Amino acid sequence: MTPADDLGTAVPLARPPRRVVSLVPSLTEAVAVTCSEVLVAATEWCTHPADLAVERVRGTKNPNVRRIVELAPDLVLCNMEENRRIDVDRLRAAGIPVWVTRIETVDDALASLTRLFTVALGVDRPAWLAEAAAVWAPPPPTPPRDAVIPIWRNPWMVVGRDTFTGDLAARLGLRLVHADRPDRYPRLTERELTAGVDLAVLPDEPYVFTRTDGPDAFPGIPVALVEGRSLTWYGPSLATARQTLTRQLADAFRAQPSS
Repeated sequence: MTPADDLGTAVPLARPPRRVVSLVPSLTEAVAVTCSEVLVAATEWCTHPADLAVERVRGTKNPNVRRIVELAPDLVLCNMEENRRIDVDRLRAAGIPVWVTRIETVDDALASLTRLFTVALGVDRPAWLAEAAAVWAPPPPTPPRDAVIPIWRNPWMVVGRDTFTGDLAARLGLRLVHADRPDRYPRLTERELTAGVDLAVLPDEPYVFTRTDGPDAFPGIPVALVEGRSLTWYGPSLATARQTLTRQLADAFRAQPSS
């Protein structure tokens, strides 16, 4: 029986893949940590593991399709949100099997990655994935704190509904105040940005928020500068992300002067 990816598309795999190209940073790290011998190429945005030494095939939105085809991979890994449908179609038209993931919650990530390894790659479920499942099993702290998570500035864009980061934030005890808007990543004015917010969470990617760029927009509001990989990636960092982010959120409230 031909296996199907997260979108239900049949992916013809004649044998367990031995040459894999990943066009998703989270999936690149997941494969590199679990079965590095199969990974032959990745994007320029694939920064983990730090010693990753594979060929680069441009970015997630502009992969070098011609070069990927020349590499003759057994499988290319993509994500519905991070990669373009046109690139997936071009690779498939060239006879390259493509496995597309769809991840909008932590549970999606755990299930999708389990299928990726056991079904698509033909290896055992990695230990770090079991650790991640245990880490995120406990309920979130209560009561929730009203928060905003910007991902870009000029214009301001924030995390909204139906996103992996939004679900992860909820499990940390954060209620995203803009999650009721129709867009998954709403654009906001500065006035809208801070309305009803008790905490601003500023990751260091995709926009690199720093102590001198970002916190100035939230006067009088606690600001947590956090590792973007812990907040937005769904690979091995899931096993440590809850502890890391919980500490960084607590540090933000401790640093806020008492009124």
